[in-house]
Amino acid sequence: MRLKDTRATWHLAWPIAVGQIATTGTAFVDAVMAGHVSAGDLAAVSVGSSIWVTLIVTIMGYLLATSPLVAQKVGANETRSIPALIQQALAQALILAVAAWVITRLITPIFPHLGLEPEIAHKAGEFLKAITWGLPAFACYRVLYSYSAALNQTKPMMVISICCLLLNIPTNWILIYGHFGFAALGGVGCGWATAFCVWVNCILLALWIVNTKRYRDTHPFRTWQGWQSIVQKQLFKLGLPIGIMFLVEVSAFSLIALIIAKLGTASVAAHQIALNFSSLTFMVPMAVGTALTVRVGHAAGAKDYVLARAIGQNGSRLGLFIAVVSGGLMIFASNWIAHWYTQDSDVLVLAGQLIVLAGIFQFSDITQVVSAGILRGYKVTRAPMIIHMTAFWIIGMPLGYVLTFGFKFSDFSIDPMGVRGYWIGLIIALTFTALSLQLLFRRASQRYILRHHETTR
Repeated sequence: MRLKDTRATWHLAWPIAVGQIATTGTAFVDAVMAGHVSAGDLAAVSVGSSIWVTLIVTIMGYLLATSPLVAQKVGANETRSIPALIQQALAQALILAVAAWVITRLITPIFPHLGLEPEIAHKAGEFLKAITWGLPAFACYRVLYSYSAALNQTKPMMVISICCLLLNIPTNWILIYGHFGFAALGGVGCGWATAFCVWVNCILLALWIVNTKRYRDTHPFRTWQGWQSIVQKQLFKLGLPIGIMFLVEVSAFSLIALIIAKLGTASVAAHQIALNFSSLTFMVPMAVGTALTVRVGHAAGAKDYVLARAIGQNGSRLGLFIAVVSGGLMIFASNWIAHWYTQDSDVLVLAGQLIVLAGIFQFSDITQVVSAGILRGYKVTRAPMIIHMTAFWIIGMPLGYVLTFGFKFSDFSIDPMGVRGYWIGLIIALTFTALSLQLLFRRASQRYILRHHETTR
């Protein structure tokens, strides 16, 4: 790795990583505090979270289009058009939030038909109804987040996210266990606490932007310029493939939680533990991917495609280094990590095994998220979407189902592996994704360099 370039990427990425870890830490706190009420409450939070996470990650992916658009305008020194761009993105964010809220109300009646125990199904539905009141704030926050990151202002999100994580702990304590006159809501209390903290998060970031000099010339909180169809189409064209790409990946993990419900509470809880912790460690490479989107976007906006490729190549090597660290931690400390979440012996054993598998796929998962971030800097989003759809829905999910529940045809048979089978299928899918995106980056970066040389002759 080139040390100077790595420092530049890390300088931008580490506050994002800390902020995202703090944000994901909210789910970690929810899982730990609900798990200590009962395995049933943990399972209910797991099932409800599978829908919530699918929705917010899809929204987050769609709204990531803001980041490369702003970054390239900064690189091209076209900052005057940024306020209008952010206003249009905020309008789309609110539309998406309302649509997602309606979807959750249509989904909750399905829970009793998933093979869950009636009490768990009821708690899962109530948890989802509560947490989704935070959707409008989450969507607007993600637009402001992408805008701030594109201006190289990442520390505000870190500070605010840490404050909201600290706020979530006492709020959970009050609502889960019942203090200061509030009823003890159990796992459902996690939903209300998270929704409250999401609103605080959004409001604090908006206040920071309005009152800080760095944003003065570009912030969107000024005269509304009205609906702009051209900008809306630009956001839609770039954001839709990213949103679908994120949906494909996260829905695969979330759907597993619903499909394996028939395997019992222990399998659902163990899956949630492994998924929750791997999501926590995933925040670091995701932050690197976000930083690379900004840095590559700046270079591409300035038409310096040689620099953009060099930034991407070095970023890929940084991602591999992170994979070695996080993967090693999960493989060699799996049982210790599982004990953070629960003392249930059946859940502990299975969760430890799943965390080891999660450690193995760190190498592929981190490579693919870093590569996708680099490609977003070039505004290349459609091909990554197709790659993700192929990897997860044609390779990973069918293979995972076969390995989980077994398969028999004539004299050929595969013994069921339980929930471990799905994680093995996803390892294979992520490996395919990582290799494909790296190849796409190499071809796209070279193509941009050649085109630029041809136009400047």
